[in-house]
Amino acid sequence: MQIDASSPVMVTGATGYVAGWIVKYLLEAGVTVHAPVRDPGNADKLHYLNRIAESTPGTIKYFKADLLSEGSYADAMAGCSIVFHTASPFRLGVADPQKELIDPALLGTRNVLEEANRTSSVQRVVLTSSCVAIYGDSADLAQTPNGVFTEEIWNTTSSIVHQPYSFSKTVAEKEAWKIVGAQARWRLVVINPSLVLGPGISPHGTSASFDLVRQFGDGTFKMGVPDMHLGAVDVRDLSRAHIAAAYLPDAEGRHIVSGHNTTFTEMAGTLIDKYGKDYPIPRRAMPKWLTWLMAPVVNKDITRKMVSRNMGLPWIADNSKSKRALGMTYRPLEESMTDFFQQMIDSGAFGEG
Repeated sequence: MQIDASSPVMVTGATGYVAGWIVKYLLEAGVTVHAPVRDPGNADKLHYLNRIAESTPGTIKYFKADLLSEGSYADAMAGCSIVFHTASPFRLGVADPQKELIDPALLGTRNVLEEANRTSSVQRVVLTSSCVAIYGDSADLAQTPNGVFTEEIWNTTSSIVHQPYSFSKTVAEKEAWKIVGAQARWRLVVINPSLVLGPGISPHGTSASFDLVRQFGDGTFKMGVPDMHLGAVDVRDLSRAHIAAAYLPDAEGRHIVSGHNTTFTEMAGTLIDKYGKDYPIPRRAMPKWLTWLMAPVVNKDITRKMVSRNMGLPWIADNSKSKRALGMTYRPLEESMTDFFQQMIDSGAFGEG
């Protein structure tokens, strides 16, 4: 795939888990990346990106911006042909879903896309949405036309009180389609990833993915994992999908970017041979009734409704459009999990092990 390095691109959330790899691949291709960040003077936060920029032909330029501040992306977006909007919090345990999840997702998307309307150089916006804008719970699979999640389906079961993260991603993506539909100059291409796995540009990521995989090795799940079925995709594959969505001339619409229909048990199982002697890797799934009983006691953010509508129920998504339209291939689940877990060991996430 040919990458046009002649004009700059903007990447929101550039210090984030997914965006870090997008920025890396763009810099390696010689692109000038405009990175709007809260504090361009925070050397610690920008350390990993700066280190990549030093050894690649591309250039990174930082701009001060705030996701919730209207007009704050104007300087960063000026002259850019492509905008990657990846910035949106992925946290499951929140005190105020409206303030911590929905406002940043919805208002942030609105601010970025309305700035694209005002910036004549922008030709395409690539939005990081999620598979949870397609479904709210695994139970929703039973309502799909052919027993599989596809790009034509929308999440109708999440709300501010049930699966608020999923709700935030759904309302944000709907807002994006509404804004793009009111103009005709730039194109919107949407990426809908499943659970993102694999090593980060920084080993100290704040994404919930880090928390989950860390629990496979710190003893949290030593008695067994919840019988959760889900999709998973490697962060490096996902980042390549974003770049294909940006530069392939015919890319359009939504794309389920998910390498594997899997389970927590299968994910943990990929680690047993290599790490099972030294770390308490879970080897079985907990019974649903036990998860239902204990979940709210152990973690108030996991409700019994969530357990009922997800545990033990299949999750099947069709990723064929991503392969056909974006040229995607997906690396093995074991590679993603092993690389991720090894990074955690190397960065001291488990102490002495």
